[in-house]
Amino acid sequence: MQEQINPLLRGEEGALKRALYKSMGYDDEALSRPLVAVVSTFTTATPGHFTLDELSRQVQLGIESAGGTAMSFGTIAPCDGIAEGHEGMRYILPSRDLIASSVECMVRAHRFDAMVVLGSCDKIVPGLLMAAARLDVPALFLNAGPMLPAIYRGKHWDGNIVTEAVGWKRRGEIGEAAFKAIEDLAEPCAGSCAMLGTANTMCCLAEAMGMALPGTATIPAVKARRLRAARQTGRAVMRLWERRITARRLITRQSLENAMTVLMAMGGSTNGILHLQAIHREAGLGDLPLSAFDASSRATPQLASVYPASPWDMADFDEAGGVPALMRELRPLLHTDCLTALGGTLAEALDAFPDSPRREVIRPFAQPFAPTGGVAVFSGNLVPLGCVVKPAAVPEALHRFTGTARVFHSEQDACRAILDGKVPHGTAVVLRYEGPKGGPGMPEMYRPMKNLEGMGLSGDCCILTDGRFSGSNRGLFVGHISPEAYEGGPLALVEDGDSIRIDIPARELELLVSPEALARRREAWQRPEKDVPDGYLSTYRKSSLSAAQGAVVE
Repeated sequence: MQEQINPLLRGEEGALKRALYKSMGYDDEALSRPLVAVVSTFTTATPGHFTLDELSRQVQLGIESAGGTAMSFGTIAPCDGIAEGHEGMRYILPSRDLIASSVECMVRAHRFDAMVVLGSCDKIVPGLLMAAARLDVPALFLNAGPMLPAIYRGKHWDGNIVTEAVGWKRRGEIGEAAFKAIEDLAEPCAGSCAMLGTANTMCCLAEAMGMALPGTATIPAVKARRLRAARQTGRAVMRLWERRITARRLITRQSLENAMTVLMAMGGSTNGILHLQAIHREAGLGDLPLSAFDASSRATPQLASVYPASPWDMADFDEAGGVPALMRELRPLLHTDCLTALGGTLAEALDAFPDSPRREVIRPFAQPFAPTGGVAVFSGNLVPLGCVVKPAAVPEALHRFTGTARVFHSEQDACRAILDGKVPHGTAVVLRYEGPKGGPGMPEMYRPMKNLEGMGLSGDCCILTDGRFSGSNRGLFVGHISPEAYEGGPLALVEDGDSIRIDIPARELELLVSPEALARRREAWQRPEKDVPDGYLSTYRKSSLSAAQGAVVE
């Protein structure tokens, strides 16, 4: 019998464990090799994960060809788009920590030697990266890739055209037949959504921090390059195992700073801030304060512009060179001595790629779209612990805005008012009690922003919330307001008719109400309670930290 590398399988104490594996066809030779977990979030219920079954197989072939024994298992992968607009959205952010813990349980129970984690969508990617950082075994990440864009009337769209079309239909701009045609063409193939939402933002950040092979984050899901990347990832994790390069040698303070810089430079999803904070914490690096993102945003020019900030979608970003082309421009701001998934330095990896061939998508360092980052952190009397804004998606005319507050305690009420024509121009829509504890679960306020757009109101209205936004949103939106209203933050004190001022250049958000009036309101304030289903949401409410700390489970 060959000697086992994995200590769990050695000697007489390992006999039963070897026997259990042999019941599934593994022989002594297979069990003498490093055991590599292939963690797939494949499901036929989520388009971003629909292709992961075949990619998982390719990863396993890569592992086997490089001398490892691959063993697969799965975990949950809820879709934001399907969970959107109902109670299910409250489970999406909490699922991130559940995914991380489920991977931890399986890997530690079986004491795998290394792992490859496969995912694509919004909270799933950070959940997998959190698990890798927590477990600190040799690990790599692979995504399924973005879907191709929809084409409607000669223009590229992502699937959010459907939500906007609701407004077009309500306004009489299209009929039922056109609406049905839009529904049928909106999502042309499997993959993560075609724009730079949270899903693709996090896949790009995984590559930027060295956890995915350079150049792989943006490969469209339907391309053969994606299959080759899967097999190469399987081989690459074996090289990391041979060199004892574990996840925490890739996920370091410096590599996370690189990821922050890329987030700012491409104007990615505001949710990227929550997730980098969580990964930073899981890597044993402590809290990553919002002030660090503010400093990064001020120091980083916006060099890429991808839908919803521009007409260019993820397929265009890939053609423009993707993450490596962007990072080549960012070299002066990066820690280029960080290790990558290849085992060498970032400098070596970037040298293997050319500059971007599409300068309308990725600009040179000296000719940015904006002098500061596409994601920003604001301060002010309404946000004592900060809030998050995405200037890259805000029209220039709204960079300074003063509006009249209209307060809602639920997303559904806000959407109904918008679509019924009860929200006038110049309104600051306030959506509160939607934070990590108040939601609970910090749901996305995706639909209200899209409804404003569909109703022709996004040019002079805004939304402010202690919840989150989809990376697909564009317009003037403010999220992650901390402290949240449920914990007595100033957002709880806003009343209909109040004036709210937003100044993007100054990064300020102010409620134009006197301190004396706010003090009187605070004395009268009572925390509202929502009915919460028995189960995980109640647990999450009790144990989650604020959005300013990544909304992680403590």
